[in-house]
Amino acid sequence: MKILTFDIEEWFHIMDNESTKTEKTWNNYPDRIIMNVERILKFLQKNEIKATFFCLGWIARKYPNLIKTIDSLGYEIGSHSDMHQLAYEQKKSEFINDLKQSIFYIEDIIGKKIRAYRAPGFSIKEENLWAFEAMIESGIEIDSSIFPSKRAHGGLKSLGINEPALIKINGEVLKEFPINMWKILGRNIAFSGGGYFRLLPYSVVRHMLSKSNYVMTYFHPRDFDAKQPIIHDLPIIRKFKSYYGIKNAFNKLRKITNEFEWMDLRKADELIRWEVARIIQLGEYSN
Repeated sequence: MKILTFDIEEWFHIMDNESTKTEKTWNNYPDRIIMNVERILKFLQKNEIKATFFCLGWIARKYPNLIKTIDSLGYEIGSHSDMHQLAYEQKKSEFINDLKQSIFYIEDIIGKKIRAYRAPGFSIKEENLWAFEAMIESGIEIDSSIFPSKRAHGGLKSLGINEPALIKINGEVLKEFPINMWKILGRNIAFSGGGYFRLLPYSVVRHMLSKSNYVMTYFHPRDFDAKQPIIHDLPIIRKFKSYYGIKNAFNKLRKITNEFEWMDLRKADELIRWEVARIIQLGEYSN
Protein backbone atom coordinates (compact mmCIF):
# COMPACT_ATOMS: atom_id res chain seq x y z
CA MET A 1 0.00 0.00 0.00
CA LYS A 2 1.57 3.23 -1.21
CA ILE A 3 -0.24 6.49 -0.42
CA LEU A 4 0.42 9.78 -2.21
CA THR A 5 -0.13 13.01 -0.27
CA PHE A 6 0.80 16.68 -0.64
CA ASP A 7 0.94 19.30 2.13
CA ILE A 8 -0.43 22.46 0.56
CA GLU A 9 1.53 25.35 2.02
CA GLU A 10 3.65 28.16 0.57
CA TRP A 11 7.36 27.92 -0.12
CA PHE A 12 8.04 30.28 2.80
CA HIS A 13 6.09 28.26 5.38
CA ILE A 14 9.28 27.20 7.11
CA MET A 15 8.72 26.74 10.84
CA ASP A 16 10.93 27.56 13.79
CA ASN A 17 12.68 30.34 11.87
CA GLU A 18 12.24 33.99 12.80
CA SER A 19 11.80 35.44 9.31
CA THR A 20 9.18 32.87 8.25
CA LYS A 21 7.34 32.08 11.49
CA THR A 22 4.18 34.21 11.41
CA GLU A 23 1.68 35.70 8.99
CA LYS A 24 3.24 39.13 9.54
CA THR A 25 6.52 37.93 8.03
CA TRP A 26 4.82 35.87 5.29
CA ASN A 27 3.62 39.10 3.71
CA ASN A 28 7.25 39.91 2.88
CA TYR A 29 7.47 37.10 0.32
CA PRO A 30 6.02 36.60 -3.17
CA ASP A 31 3.31 33.99 -3.77
CA ARG A 32 4.18 30.81 -5.68
CA ILE A 33 1.54 28.36 -4.46
CA ILE A 34 -0.88 28.57 -7.38
CA MET A 35 1.58 27.75 -10.16
CA ASN A 36 3.25 25.06 -8.06
CA VAL A 37 -0.01 23.29 -7.19
CA GLU A 38 -1.31 23.63 -10.74
CA ARG A 39 1.83 21.89 -12.00
CA ILE A 40 1.21 19.01 -9.61
CA LEU A 41 -2.47 18.79 -10.55
CA LYS A 42 -1.68 18.79 -14.25
CA PHE A 43 0.79 15.95 -13.75
CA LEU A 44 -1.63 13.88 -11.65
CA GLN A 45 -4.49 14.44 -14.09
CA LYS A 46 -2.40 13.49 -17.10
CA ASN A 47 -1.30 10.25 -15.44
CA GLU A 48 -4.64 9.49 -13.74
CA ILE A 49 -3.11 9.36 -10.26
CA LYS A 50 -5.09 9.95 -7.09
CA ALA A 51 -3.65 11.82 -4.09
CA THR A 52 -4.73 13.46 -0.84
CA PHE A 53 -4.06 17.17 -0.33
CA PHE A 54 -3.57 18.41 3.25
CA CYS A 55 -4.36 22.13 2.97
CA LEU A 56 -3.79 25.07 5.28
CA GLY A 57 -6.84 27.10 6.28
CA TRP A 58 -4.69 30.16 5.56
CA ILE A 59 -4.27 28.98 1.97
CA ALA A 60 -8.01 28.29 1.71
CA ARG A 61 -8.87 31.84 2.78
CA LYS A 62 -6.34 33.45 0.49
CA TYR A 63 -6.86 31.21 -2.54
CA PRO A 64 -10.36 29.69 -2.31
CA ASN A 65 -10.43 28.99 -6.06
CA LEU A 66 -7.34 26.83 -5.73
CA ILE A 67 -9.08 24.69 -3.11
CA LYS A 68 -12.17 24.53 -5.33
CA THR A 69 -10.02 23.35 -8.23
CA ILE A 70 -8.39 20.57 -6.20
CA ASP A 71 -11.81 19.40 -5.07
CA SER A 72 -13.46 19.72 -8.48
CA LEU A 73 -10.82 17.43 -9.99
CA GLY A 74 -11.81 14.71 -7.53
CA TYR A 75 -8.95 14.88 -5.06
CA GLU A 76 -9.43 14.29 -1.36
CA ILE A 77 -8.74 17.31 0.87
CA GLY A 78 -7.66 17.23 4.50
CA SER A 79 -6.53 19.85 7.00
CA HIS A 80 -2.90 20.80 7.56
CA SER A 81 -3.89 23.23 10.35
CA ASP A 82 -4.89 26.85 9.86
CA MET A 83 -1.74 28.88 10.51
CA HIS A 84 1.03 26.27 10.17
CA GLN A 85 2.34 26.49 13.71
CA LEU A 86 4.10 23.81 15.74
CA ALA A 87 1.47 21.87 17.67
CA TYR A 88 3.65 21.36 20.75
CA GLU A 89 4.00 25.12 21.14
CA GLN A 90 0.22 25.46 21.47
CA LYS A 91 -2.13 24.82 24.37
CA LYS A 92 -4.85 22.28 23.71
CA SER A 93 -7.45 25.06 23.36
CA GLU A 94 -5.24 26.90 20.86
CA PHE A 95 -4.70 23.72 18.88
CA ILE A 96 -8.44 23.03 18.73
CA ASN A 97 -9.26 26.60 17.69
CA ASP A 98 -6.64 26.47 14.94
CA LEU A 99 -7.83 23.08 13.68
CA LYS A 100 -11.51 23.98 13.78
CA GLN A 101 -10.85 27.21 11.92
CA SER A 102 -9.05 25.37 9.14
CA ILE A 103 -11.88 22.85 8.92
CA PHE A 104 -14.49 25.61 8.80
CA TYR A 105 -12.89 27.50 5.92
CA ILE A 106 -12.11 24.42 3.82
CA GLU A 107 -15.54 22.89 4.35
CA ASP A 108 -17.18 26.21 3.50
CA ILE A 109 -15.38 26.20 0.16
CA ILE A 110 -15.88 22.57 -0.92
CA GLY A 111 -19.11 21.74 0.91
CA LYS A 112 -17.73 18.42 2.15
CA LYS A 113 -16.69 17.11 5.54
CA ILE A 114 -12.99 17.24 6.37
CA ARG A 115 -12.06 13.85 7.82
CA ALA A 116 -8.25 13.87 7.72
CA TYR A 117 -5.53 15.93 9.37
CA ARG A 118 -1.74 16.24 9.41
CA ALA A 119 0.07 18.40 11.96
CA PRO A 120 2.62 20.89 10.58
CA GLY A 121 6.10 19.42 10.88
CA PHE A 122 4.62 16.23 12.38
CA SER A 123 4.82 18.24 15.60
CA ILE A 124 3.22 15.78 18.00
CA LYS A 125 5.50 14.59 20.77
CA GLU A 126 5.18 12.97 24.18
CA GLU A 127 4.23 16.28 25.82
CA ASN A 128 1.27 16.97 23.52
CA LEU A 129 -0.38 13.59 23.08
CA TRP A 130 -3.59 15.46 23.93
CA ALA A 131 -3.54 16.47 20.25
CA PHE A 132 -5.13 13.13 19.33
CA GLU A 133 -7.96 13.76 21.76
CA ALA A 134 -8.33 17.28 20.32
CA MET A 135 -8.57 15.88 16.79
CA ILE A 136 -11.42 13.60 17.79
CA GLU A 137 -13.17 16.49 19.55
CA SER A 138 -12.86 18.48 16.31
CA GLY A 139 -14.43 15.76 14.18
CA ILE A 140 -11.25 14.35 12.63
CA GLU A 141 -11.43 10.64 11.84
CA ILE A 142 -8.05 10.02 10.16
CA ASP A 143 -4.67 11.37 11.19
CA SER A 144 -1.25 11.29 9.52
CA SER A 145 0.82 13.22 12.06
CA ILE A 146 2.99 10.52 13.61
CA PHE A 147 6.65 10.59 12.67
CA PRO A 148 7.91 7.45 14.49
CA SER A 149 11.46 8.62 15.03
CA LYS A 150 13.31 11.56 16.55
CA ARG A 151 13.28 14.75 14.48
CA ALA A 152 13.68 18.50 14.90
CA HIS A 153 9.96 19.35 15.01
CA GLY A 154 8.42 16.33 16.64
CA GLY A 155 8.90 12.62 16.54
CA LEU A 156 6.90 10.04 18.44
CA LYS A 157 9.00 6.92 18.58
CA SER A 158 7.53 5.61 21.85
CA LEU A 159 4.23 4.47 20.33
CA GLY A 160 6.10 2.12 18.02
CA ILE A 161 3.81 2.73 15.04
CA ASN A 162 5.23 2.17 11.57
CA GLU A 163 2.02 1.14 9.82
CA PRO A 164 -1.69 2.05 10.05
CA ALA A 165 -3.14 1.59 13.53
CA LEU A 166 -6.04 2.70 15.71
CA ILE A 167 -5.49 5.25 18.47
CA LYS A 168 -8.07 4.84 21.23
CA ILE A 169 -8.82 7.61 23.74
CA ASN A 170 -11.73 7.66 26.19
CA GLY A 171 -13.59 5.10 24.13
CA GLU A 172 -13.18 7.11 20.91
CA VAL A 173 -11.05 5.91 18.01
CA LEU A 174 -8.79 7.72 15.54
CA LYS A 175 -7.37 6.01 12.46
CA GLU A 176 -3.63 6.70 12.25
CA PHE A 177 -1.50 6.61 9.09
CA PRO A 178 2.08 7.29 10.26
CA ILE A 179 5.09 8.14 8.15
CA ASN A 180 7.04 4.98 7.34
CA MET A 181 10.67 4.54 8.33
CA TRP A 182 13.68 2.77 6.82
CA LYS A 183 16.68 1.86 8.95
CA ILE A 184 20.16 2.70 7.64
CA LEU A 185 23.21 2.09 9.85
CA GLY A 186 20.99 1.99 12.91
CA ARG A 187 19.25 5.26 12.07
CA ASN A 188 15.60 5.52 11.04
CA ILE A 189 15.00 7.79 8.06
CA ALA A 190 11.85 8.87 6.23
CA PHE A 191 12.68 8.48 2.55
CA SER A 192 9.17 9.03 1.21
CA GLY A 193 9.09 12.83 1.33
CA GLY A 194 10.91 16.02 2.20
CA GLY A 195 14.68 16.20 2.46
CA TYR A 196 15.63 12.53 2.24
CA PHE A 197 13.53 12.00 -0.88
CA ARG A 198 15.43 14.84 -2.53
CA LEU A 199 18.80 13.84 -1.07
CA LEU A 200 18.90 10.12 -1.84
CA PRO A 201 19.72 8.79 -5.33
CA TYR A 202 16.69 7.47 -7.17
CA SER A 203 18.04 3.93 -7.17
CA VAL A 204 18.05 3.99 -3.35
CA VAL A 205 14.54 5.46 -3.14
CA ARG A 206 13.30 2.86 -5.63
CA HIS A 207 14.81 0.02 -3.60
CA MET A 208 13.20 1.25 -0.39
CA LEU A 209 9.83 1.66 -2.10
CA SER A 210 10.00 -1.81 -3.60
CA LYS A 211 10.76 -3.40 -0.21
CA SER A 212 8.13 -1.47 1.77
CA ASN A 213 4.62 -2.89 2.14
CA TYR A 214 3.37 0.43 3.48
CA VAL A 215 4.47 3.86 2.27
CA MET A 216 3.09 7.26 3.31
CA THR A 217 4.49 10.16 1.28
CA TYR A 218 4.58 13.81 2.38
CA PHE A 219 5.47 16.12 -0.47
CA HIS A 220 5.20 19.91 -0.57
CA PRO A 221 4.82 22.13 -3.65
CA ARG A 222 8.15 23.78 -2.79
CA ASP A 223 9.91 20.38 -3.02
CA PHE A 224 9.58 20.70 -6.81
CA ASP A 225 10.08 24.45 -7.25
CA ALA A 226 13.67 24.99 -8.39
CA LYS A 227 13.10 28.72 -8.95
CA GLN A 228 11.86 29.58 -5.46
CA PRO A 229 13.78 32.33 -3.61
CA ILE A 230 16.27 31.39 -0.90
CA ILE A 231 15.57 32.18 2.75
CA HIS A 232 19.03 33.52 3.54
CA ASP A 233 18.85 33.60 7.33
CA LEU A 234 18.37 29.84 7.64
CA PRO A 235 21.23 28.04 9.42
CA ILE A 236 23.58 26.34 6.97
CA ILE A 237 22.40 22.79 7.70
CA ARG A 238 18.74 23.81 7.57
CA LYS A 239 19.35 25.59 4.29
CA PHE A 240 20.92 22.46 2.84
CA LYS A 241 17.97 20.32 3.93
CA SER A 242 15.49 22.85 2.54
CA TYR A 243 16.97 23.28 -0.93
CA TYR A 244 19.16 20.33 -1.84
CA GLY A 245 17.88 18.17 -4.69
CA ILE A 246 14.93 20.33 -5.69
CA LYS A 247 16.04 20.51 -9.31
CA ASN A 248 15.63 16.76 -9.83
CA ALA A 249 12.75 16.11 -7.42
CA PHE A 250 9.93 16.31 -9.97
CA ASN A 251 11.71 13.82 -12.18
CA LYS A 252 11.91 11.47 -9.19
CA LEU A 253 8.18 11.95 -8.65
CA ARG A 254 7.56 11.00 -12.29
CA LYS A 255 9.64 7.86 -11.88
CA ILE A 256 8.07 6.60 -8.67
CA THR A 257 4.55 7.17 -9.98
CA ASN A 258 5.46 5.39 -13.20
CA GLU A 259 7.02 2.36 -11.50
CA PHE A 260 4.66 1.92 -8.53
CA GLU A 261 0.93 2.00 -7.97
CA TRP A 262 -0.35 4.81 -5.74
CA MET A 263 -3.62 5.68 -4.03
CA ASP A 264 -5.09 8.43 -1.92
CA LEU A 265 -5.82 8.22 1.80
CA ARG A 266 -9.52 7.67 1.15
CA LYS A 267 -8.84 4.49 -0.86
CA ALA A 268 -6.31 3.24 1.68
CA ASP A 269 -8.87 3.67 4.45
CA GLU A 270 -11.33 1.52 2.49
CA LEU A 271 -8.79 -1.26 1.90
CA ILE A 272 -7.46 -1.64 5.44
CA ARG A 273 -9.04 -4.29 7.65
CA TRP A 274 -9.41 -2.03 10.66
CA GLU A 275 -11.07 -4.77 12.71
CA VAL A 276 -7.71 -6.52 13.01
CA ALA A 277 -5.49 -3.41 13.15
CA ARG A 278 -3.27 -2.73 16.12
CA ILE A 279 -4.88 -0.61 18.86
CA ILE A 280 -2.87 2.03 20.73
CA GLN A 281 -4.59 2.90 24.01
CA LEU A 282 -3.88 6.41 25.30
CA GLY A 283 -4.99 8.06 28.53
CA GLU A 284 -7.14 11.14 29.10
CA TYR A 285 -5.55 14.53 28.46
CA SER A 286 -7.11 17.76 29.65
CA ASN A 287 -4.39 20.43 29.46
